[in-house]
Amino acid sequence: MESPYKGKTGLRRLFNAFGYSLEGIKAAYKNEDAFRQEVKLAIVLIPLAIYLGEGGMERAIMIASVLLVIIVELLNSSIEATVDRISLENHLLAKRAKDIGSAAVLLSLVNLAVVWGLLVFG
Repeated sequence: MESPYKGKTGLRRLFNAFGYSLEGIKAAYKNEDAFRQEVKLAIVLIPLAIYLGEGGMERAIMIASVLLVIIVELLNSSIEATVDRISLENHLLAKRAKDIGSAAVLLSLVNLAVVWGLLVFG
């Protein structure tokens, strides 16, 4: 069944989409420990990026690498919630989906470390 809001267009659609996005961020913060940890990390690293970055491009890359972690965590959390909605029983495909999502978060964190390492110490 399609969402009753699917047919909205123009400013109304944008307004609805913005509201849904805020609800998603609130839900992730309320229900996901990893998301809360990564938000706290961002609160520290983003001002640090502004201070340590030498020029706009470095600052942008450092901040983007932090935001990428948060974005990937949101996607991973949505995968986990969807899998859990379907079934809480142990299943090979459910495990695979969750493990792949977790791997994406890990790689985004490795990316963060590499970018910051190269820009701060390189």
